[in-house]
Amino acid sequence: MTEERSGFDRRSVLMGLGGLAAGVVAGGAGWAAIDGAAAPGTAPAVEPAPGGPAAVTPTGDHQGGIRLPHTPQRHGLLFALDLESTGVEWLPALGEAILDLLEGGATPMLPEGPGDLTVTVGLGPRVIAAKDPTLPGAEDLPDFAGDAAIPLERRGGDVLLAAYGSDPTVLRPVLNLLRASVPGAVSRWEQRAFRGPGDGGVVRNPLGFLDGIIVPHSDEEFEKNVWIADGPLAGGTICVLRRLQLDVATFQSHSLDEQEAVLGRRRSDGAPLSGGKPLDQIDLRAKTPEGEYLVPTHAHARAAHPSFTGSELMLRRGYAFDDGEDDTGLLFVCFQRSLRTFVATQQRLDDVDALSQFVTPTGSATFVILPGFDRSTALGAGLLA
Repeated sequence: MTEERSGFDRRSVLMGLGGLAAGVVAGGAGWAAIDGAAAPGTAPAVEPAPGGPAAVTPTGDHQGGIRLPHTPQRHGLLFALDLESTGVEWLPALGEAILDLLEGGATPMLPEGPGDLTVTVGLGPRVIAAKDPTLPGAEDLPDFAGDAAIPLERRGGDVLLAAYGSDPTVLRPVLNLLRASVPGAVSRWEQRAFRGPGDGGVVRNPLGFLDGIIVPHSDEEFEKNVWIADGPLAGGTICVLRRLQLDVATFQSHSLDEQEAVLGRRRSDGAPLSGGKPLDQIDLRAKTPEGEYLVPTHAHARAAHPSFTGSELMLRRGYAFDDGEDDTGLLFVCFQRSLRTFVATQQRLDDVDALSQFVTPTGSATFVILPGFDRSTALGAGLLA
């Protein structure tokens, strides 16, 4: 972390005058470049295996690993791949391979069966734009504050393969097997990640604060905020991935009052500093008797509030990563039906968020997560018509 990013002005933050990327209120190989690489209708969870975690059906209107399972799995592994060309004729075969894995019983690769394993497939902007530059997801992310230092090999990708499950030992073999169904693919970056215990999407992030509190919950909220409504990608969603190094030591060296002023929420239960319970809306107008905002002007919860950007809610499924003493932080994962939701929020955070002084972006990508599929409707069928 640079000196200016790790500085902390207690008075300016507490008084709302001070300066993580969007939604941070929230080991193994990291988001690493691979040597030699080129640049309403969700199916319900199926019955759990005896003694194991509840399985998630791989078929339906939407892919698993987004809304389902309700409580995200504890472990994840993400591969970003580059393609020789932008053709997607291989998608049906990849979908069949996924169904063979997740609909089957015990196999040598999955000796206990698939359990709660999910595989989520996305396509990058280059591939989508080649099909139709007007489609959602054909636009790449702009640069945000600090992004200029991210190496090119840690940005973007043409294909995303993301596997999540309770058993971390099967994730790499599964993705290696599925990658063989993507002809000509070469690895661009990968990231192993993990989550602490939590209920639903709420979990403590590496800073010790609860994340995932204000997200879509109902079918109506998902239709409005997350799922692409129409066209060949209807039922899909746009995923943004941000690998964020966190200066946890500096952040936690400050008092609890100072930390809570930066986030705008209580560390104990995630309730907003304006009062109420964790799921209550933040009262941005609430003030002390002296006229100071209870949620400071530059607190993260205020800076990220959709009322300032005119954007919609995003679904966050953040994970932590630990790739060495000086490389730990948050793998920020969010889903929305429009890329603008993330972009407008992040641009505001770049301008006013007090939390940004503890954050260094080290990876960035966006992918369209394809609609759900089954044996009769191929993966990516809308793009192949």
